[in-house]
Amino acid sequence: MEGASKEKLASVSNLVTVFEKNRTPGAAPRAHVSEATHHSPGCRSPPPPGPWERPSVGEALGSGSRTVSRRYLSSLKNKLSSGAWRKSCQPGAHLGPGMQEPEEKRIVQELLETEQAYVARLHLLDQVFFQELLKEARSSKAFPEDVVRLIFSNISSIYQFHAQFFLPELQRRLEDWSATPRIGDVIQKLAPFLKMYSEYVKNFERAVELLATWTDKSPQFQEVLTRIQSSEASGSLTLQHHMLEPVQRIPRYELLLKDYVRKLPAEAPDQADAQKALDMIFSAAQHSNAAITEMERLQELWDVYQRLGLEDDIVDPSNTLLREGPVLKISFRRSDPIERYLFLFNNMLLYCVPRVIQVGAHFQVRTRIDVAGMKVRELTDAEFPHSFLVSGKQRTLELQARSQEEMISWMQACQAAIDQIEKRNETFKVAVQGPEGDAQKELQSEELGLRAPQWVRDKMVTMCMRCQEPFNALTRRRHHCRACGYVVCARCSDYRAELKYDDNRPNRVCFDCYTFLTGNVLLEDKEDKRRGILEKGSPAGSEQSLMCSFLQLIGDKWGKSGSRGWCVIPRDDPLVLYVYAAPQDIRAHTSIPLLGYQVTAGPQGDPRVFQLQQSGQLYTFKAETEELRGRWMKAMERAASGWNPGEPNDGDLSD
Repeated sequence: MEGASKEKLASVSNLVTVFEKNRTPGAAPRAHVSEATHHSPGCRSPPPPGPWERPSVGEALGSGSRTVSRRYLSSLKNKLSSGAWRKSCQPGAHLGPGMQEPEEKRIVQELLETEQAYVARLHLLDQVFFQELLKEARSSKAFPEDVVRLIFSNISSIYQFHAQFFLPELQRRLEDWSATPRIGDVIQKLAPFLKMYSEYVKNFERAVELLATWTDKSPQFQEVLTRIQSSEASGSLTLQHHMLEPVQRIPRYELLLKDYVRKLPAEAPDQADAQKALDMIFSAAQHSNAAITEMERLQELWDVYQRLGLEDDIVDPSNTLLREGPVLKISFRRSDPIERYLFLFNNMLLYCVPRVIQVGAHFQVRTRIDVAGMKVRELTDAEFPHSFLVSGKQRTLELQARSQEEMISWMQACQAAIDQIEKRNETFKVAVQGPEGDAQKELQSEELGLRAPQWVRDKMVTMCMRCQEPFNALTRRRHHCRACGYVVCARCSDYRAELKYDDNRPNRVCFDCYTFLTGNVLLEDKEDKRRGILEKGSPAGSEQSLMCSFLQLIGDKWGKSGSRGWCVIPRDDPLVLYVYAAPQDIRAHTSIPLLGYQVTAGPQGDPRVFQLQQSGQLYTFKAETEELRGRWMKAMERAASGWNPGEPNDGDLSD
């Protein structure tokens, strides 16, 4: 030992050389791994457990969970700074008045004592657990040697560094404290090597998983662990508990060094070196914290994949979960929204159905929508408030959130993912810049077949959107064109074309989309005829109409048309009222030239009722609100007087 004390400090290059020569297990010397023999009365001697230890994660491998709590790991970065773990150990506190050592020396003494205990723990990990398991693997072949090496990662290098360099330097400096009262220079020289902890911390979660797996899988593996864990050297603690020590060590260095710098007198010669050493320790702690954060992300990702059933096409460790939560899916067939669940990753949106029996996987993935090429915008739908549209290459979804804030949050999260993808892929220039127009706007022709369309809901139309023939439950049923999303009859959709968004599989399409997508020109079965007076597309938006809303149709005059109609006064035909069965219908079932009509309040005493009357013709309407009735009466009075939109007092009365 005397000869060792006279050696000069090893240079950084010498440290690297020593590491390379001593990486072979069992080659590391054991000269400095003995437990500390001098302790202050306020501290316990290691092992058994010293003041640095947390409660055991499990009393034995056979009882309880074998995985370390991620909440515990994630709290290390915050909790260690509190200093609570050191309250029971204050070296020098037993000295009487007049014999108190300088505060900075007491902190260095504490650093040395905890380092001695820590090196003893590293010795147990590397020279006992690691070597015994490696020996058993070589002799029995009951479990692979590579598994043992993966569990312990680079623990041999960490042990050699602390046993051969860090601990001896601290011991020599404290022995010569009266002549050289400083440790900043020592820590500065050795602190860069603490970054090797990042590799250990990143591997920690995987190591714990392997440890649990092979303990269950191999009786020989479990027998070696049980034998060592029950020994006095292990202090009846599990291997998992010992493995946690290196994860916690660097933040503790930072804490002790902060105390040391704070206690140093302003004129102390070690002030500058100690502050620089603290900065270097902080840098090493950042590496360790980043590794913990990455471990938390991977564990969270793994939990999500397990809930999704570990499907091969979605499991990717490079993914990042951005948001998850329940939403309502607006169905094009059903009147009530359906409960669904979304997982938004940095590169995909998973549209899922909750499983009734949640054994294993909790959700079934219905659709995967790539974020690349995805668009998101708000829908203006009075029937479904807080609704938004997600349009991707694979599918387009109409979704409803539970509140306005939740809808905005989902849209912002989707948009952020889209923007990030676009920044990484400079060749993709289709940026999503806010709303695209009306909710029912027809797909641009250049996008037909490339992107899943927004399907028009069944209840929004009463007739085929191509041939204008009315639907019925027996002879003319509703179908959807997979290219444009229109509701069409069987005759108008009796065509199939390959769609790129569906991996070029043939899909049912309408005649117009078939012609565009394939280039084939087919003769229609019926002769082309002039558009009838009622065949005027319903301008559902206020931009194309002076006034539009649903009105209740009162009286027998309406016949089979129904008790409710979508009423429109178009901007391009401002003197005519068109009544449609549904907002998306191409053909109106009634048109009323308003010129010369008298607009009066209804005789039934209901403030929402009004009438149109002329030469024995009488039409009675009922608005949803009294305010809406007033707007309709004003609009009809203008039209009855022959007023045109280009004249003064032009105003927007639409709902």
